[in-house]
Amino acid sequence: STEERKPHRKSLILGKLDFTFVGLNLNLSDCPPLGLESLKVSDDQLESSSYLSVGLGPHRGRLNIQSGLDDDDEYDGAWCAGVEDQEQWLQLNALRPTLFTGVILQGRNSIWSLNWVRTYKVQFSNDSSVWQPCMNGSEEAVFIGNEDLETPVLALFPEPSVAQYIRINPQTWFSNGTICLRAEVLGCPVPDPDSPHFSETESGSSDDLDFRHHNYNEMRKLMKSVNDKCPNITRIYTIGRSYTGLKLYVMEISDNPGKHELGEPEFRYVAGMHGNEVLGRELLLNLMQYICREYNRGNQRVIQLVKDTRIHLLPSMNPDGYETAYEKGSELSGWALGRYSFEGIDMNHNFPDLNNIMWDAQELAINKRRVSNHYIPMPEYYTSTEALVRKNCHPCLAMEDIPFVLSANLHGGELVVTYPFDCTRDWIPRQDTPTADNDFFRWLATVYASTNLVMANPERRICHSEDFLQHNNIINGADWHTVPGSMNDFSYLHTNCFEITVELSCDKFPHASELPIEWENNKESLLLYMEQVHRGLKGVIRDKDTRAGIANAVIKVDGLGHDIRSAVDGDYWRLLNPGEYKITVWAEGYFPRIRHCSVGSEPHATICDFTLTKTSQDRLKQILASGGKIPRDNQVRIRAMRMRKLRASTKILNRRREQQRLNKIKRK
Repeated sequence: STEERKPHRKSLILGKLDFTFVGLNLNLSDCPPLGLESLKVSDDQLESSSYLSVGLGPHRGRLNIQSGLDDDDEYDGAWCAGVEDQEQWLQLNALRPTLFTGVILQGRNSIWSLNWVRTYKVQFSNDSSVWQPCMNGSEEAVFIGNEDLETPVLALFPEPSVAQYIRINPQTWFSNGTICLRAEVLGCPVPDPDSPHFSETESGSSDDLDFRHHNYNEMRKLMKSVNDKCPNITRIYTIGRSYTGLKLYVMEISDNPGKHELGEPEFRYVAGMHGNEVLGRELLLNLMQYICREYNRGNQRVIQLVKDTRIHLLPSMNPDGYETAYEKGSELSGWALGRYSFEGIDMNHNFPDLNNIMWDAQELAINKRRVSNHYIPMPEYYTSTEALVRKNCHPCLAMEDIPFVLSANLHGGELVVTYPFDCTRDWIPRQDTPTADNDFFRWLATVYASTNLVMANPERRICHSEDFLQHNNIINGADWHTVPGSMNDFSYLHTNCFEITVELSCDKFPHASELPIEWENNKESLLLYMEQVHRGLKGVIRDKDTRAGIANAVIKVDGLGHDIRSAVDGDYWRLLNPGEYKITVWAEGYFPRIRHCSVGSEPHATICDFTLTKTSQDRLKQILASGGKIPRDNQVRIRAMRMRKLRASTKILNRRREQQRLNKIKRK
């Protein structure tokens, strides 16, 4: 009936103002954060009674905001009142009537100062002139704040109120400090057609994907559902277990899953290395759903990507850390909870430091060209079965058997794309430390950053204290901060894989309500970056006689001091920018071969095959080992080589004798 379809209506009184809104059977605890941490709330929406300095103004009173190392005037770690009394406040203008349900508080982020609010009150207003307190029955409510700098503390209001403005009014604070806080406000916007900020539906995504946070069991179910819907192009495998026994699942997507196809490049996305940086995890779960669905729908771009690429998606490299953060929730996990492995290891500082091994060898070498610039072996301290570092990173080392060409690992807490090297020379805190492939790495970083809808916005606010906009949202990792033993550097120096790091969002653990728009922000970037695996050169290196592929052949690009090697079947991929290149290929027991190859601007690799001829000595060994006779042409070739060596040695001997004769004449 018409009566049954009428929405439930409820009125809330604020001072003399009566707010009527359409009730949606809403659980008040489900009201999301308004976006102080995610920067959805702009600086103009925040005001305060006073502030201690420009860098401690109201715009810095955001949950989990991080200060610069110097606690300077521009980028400090909280809002701090300029006066110490109970009349101070931090105020938010929500821009529209909002059902306010709670506040989350933190202290000041600082390594030099100890400042936090212990108790506080809250007031509401519709015009910022008339204010009404949040009540607890007949008394004004007083809320418990913090006992330390970092731990987020949630307070839900006993009487949620509809208003446009909310004030946080500190009452007591740490006795040895001053009034400082970082905050998030929880609230549900009230439908108001007369408001210029009214929208029937919040902006999100048109893709029908599972937009929520998935714990370990939910992640497994989602991956299985994708596999069930697309069994012909997907395969789930594991690369080990975490310390607590949780399996590390990988989703493989390919037109021939389970097998490396000759000439088809291998691509990898890794997320969740830091367990509390969760957006990458959800994006990869979204990505596998999207590829499966679009493949079945006949999306030609996706079909081509699946046909030409073997894709591996590892959504949770550190599931133990994630489960810890997930239990607390998106707003209460804080900045560090869940970052580390169960044993307290930062997994991105835990790969073998091959950079300094290479650099030290270069310093000691007389001929630096003879120092290996690729496939640097693992140091002994890492290969020990008892090594703690190896125990924590062995799952990704298990992926060494796959000849990955391109990868990205997804992080959070900033908006920037970093590229190797991540480690500086001589332990300098930060310094631009480029690889031999610096130009191509900058291209890769730019591809992602320039197509990410948030990074590409020139009007966006910086996240914390670094202005990456001035660098077009890309930076050499070591020029940001040095990270010895990073996954990026390890991939580049120990394998053929080129890898970058993508910092996806200012908020490490976005609320579930933010996930649809975050997918839209990153969808094109994720797809376009994968397609870059098809740039440069590719080919197969074969034995001239047997036509068999040659494994571990070295591919050297003239002018670039970084080599790669062919895979087990002899195929190789060399990522390069457009241009003309002189390529030298050599393998043990073969004569080297040189070719000039051209790379175009289109994302289609140029095929540049090589056939290598065995050296005579190796061919002879091979023939004799098989019990065969040496062919006549080989016998002639061997005799000719012996005659050349004899003539050369005779010439040298004659020169020495002539020199000795002249020396005797001079002495006389």
